[in-house]
Amino acid sequence: MRLVIAGAGSIGCYCGGLLADAGHDVKLLGRARVLDPIRQNGLTATDYSGLRKTIPADRLTLSDNPACLSDADLVLVTVKTGATAEMARLIAAHAPAAAPVISWQNGMENARTLRTALPGRDVRAGMVPFNVVPAGPATWHRATSGDIVIQSGPGALARRLSTPDLPVTETDGIEAVQWGKLVINLNNALNALSGLTLREQLLNRDCRRLMADQMAEALAVLAASGHPVASTTPLPAWMTPHVLRLPTPLFSRIAARMLTIDPAARTSMAYDLDAGRPTEIDSLQGEIIRLGRETGTPTPICDRVAGLITRGETGPLTPDQIRAGLSGTGG
Repeated sequence: MRLVIAGAGSIGCYCGGLLADAGHDVKLLGRARVLDPIRQNGLTATDYSGLRKTIPADRLTLSDNPACLSDADLVLVTVKTGATAEMARLIAAHAPAAAPVISWQNGMENARTLRTALPGRDVRAGMVPFNVVPAGPATWHRATSGDIVIQSGPGALARRLSTPDLPVTETDGIEAVQWGKLVINLNNALNALSGLTLREQLLNRDCRRLMADQMAEALAVLAASGHPVASTTPLPAWMTPHVLRLPTPLFSRIAARMLTIDPAARTSMAYDLDAGRPTEIDSLQGEIIRLGRETGTPTPICDRVAGLITRGETGPLTPDQIRAGLSGTGG
């Protein structure tokens, strides 16, 4: 297929590179600061399991001109939430009306934003479970596990996109999958504030208790608002807070697959904070806070964490420092 990655950042470049390696005609629509190193070095995709593939620059079309959308068979949107409305406008202006548009973005509102701006088009939500970080010039590293899931629809798009290095599946319950990913992604902010790697964080019981309490808070809000939650990890969503609170030796045995991550991995929000870039806190904790207000369900941890991130706090903070001023939230 002729694929356009609309907003080539870490996720877009990693996935776009592997899709090009699998034989698709891939265009990366992005900023010069991202695309220029690819022109010079090719695009390299690596992962925690030892995968390393370099795709020559001439196997990709690299463009900062949205006119490159004009012959797309499929558009994969990978911009941050704050840029979705503008990208939707560009897709409406340049992409063929028959080309499906799939959101490979965090949060719940991106697909809604795209559908509103692209009436009558095949617009689908998707969920990318893994973490991708920059690892050098034109190099992106996948640090965690999981397979991409997209909303079911015509055209067998998941089968056509799926490769051995980038499996893609379809589901009729994409919203529940997205909520499950959002609950997990609430840890992005905790990780950013902690100054720890994800692995260090998961091996620290005090950190896990804070993760568990925040997750339980979010699950209570989602239950009150009637939103089903499908787990994106090997554990059922309701069980995950209980497992996180276990002593570390027991947690390590039961949740071994949760520790299948690169030892140096941190969340994308940690990199955004370090670089002074806007974060997606409003699409993560902010979503839970809004639903909590609507349902009258308290969200003290999400309130506290969102406040710290919004003020630009870069840590490192201990779990007790993050909890400061809270009451009744101990795990």
